[in-house]
Amino acid sequence: MSTLSDTGNKGATHARGPWPFITLRSFVLHGQHIVLKSRERRKGLIRFLQHDDAPAWRQPAYNWWMGLIFACGASLFMLGAALSLVHTSLANWQIGLVFFLGSIPFTTAAFMQNLQAANAPDDAPPKASAAPQPFRVIGWRPGNLGWLSTITQFVGTIAFNFNTLDAIHPLPGWYAQDLTIWLPGIVGSILFMISGYLAFMEISHGYWSYSSRDIDWWIAFSNLLGCIFFLTAGVLAFVPRGPEPGWIADVANIHLFLGATGFLVGAVLMMRESRQVETIDNARKTASQATT
Repeated sequence: MSTLSDTGNKGATHARGPWPFITLRSFVLHGQHIVLKSRERRKGLIRFLQHDDAPAWRQPAYNWWMGLIFACGASLFMLGAALSLVHTSLANWQIGLVFFLGSIPFTTAAFMQNLQAANAPDDAPPKASAAPQPFRVIGWRPGNLGWLSTITQFVGTIAFNFNTLDAIHPLPGWYAQDLTIWLPGIVGSILFMISGYLAFMEISHGYWSYSSRDIDWWIAFSNLLGCIFFLTAGVLAFVPRGPEPGWIADVANIHLFLGATGFLVGAVLMMRESRQVETIDNARKTASQATT
């Protein structure tokens, strides 16, 4: 979507984003061409020199630690998938415990990310007279694409908490295992898939994009690939009533490993991205490039 509207002393504002969301705004303020992207704004990666005191959840350290926690969760899922593929003296419940321990950092980092989105400023220059926004733990911002992505991911990680916890000591019977293990897992995978694509639309300012020079594109793309592999792994993890070929479990664990690898790459890139903070005065070149 693209709109053009009059904004008074700021001049004309150009807005972009996948309908009905706005993820990019460009305008002229005091003679300077400014581009505000919703992801950069909520993470504090672009700031104004005046009247924009960033709280703790928009500081570089917050983004760095969030990426590290995501990386820990992804690494544990990679380890659990690898242990499931090789012959080892570990019992099934011990391997299941590795997955459960990996789900905890995922949920922690997802909550941190949603907290950041719930309290993100509007994609507009801050005003000196503006009242401070109330603090939100979860928030309700259905018109914000970033918030929708993060809340969907957060709920998905909670589903994986149940999925991995129940898998440590599974109940007997295929029906009980599908209900307590497979069902939460497939629900979490679907929510991850939705979250991953919403995040990709947010950085694309549309339904699809290719921008290999931008780190935020690689973060969203790596996470989207991780979501796809998690979803295919979740589908294959269904427990049938009768016997099934042994290769199905191996393929599911391979896809789980690849999905976790995608999340790990995205998390490491997020840690690197956390140090790329720009003030609005240093954003002129970036702004002009983003709108050409």
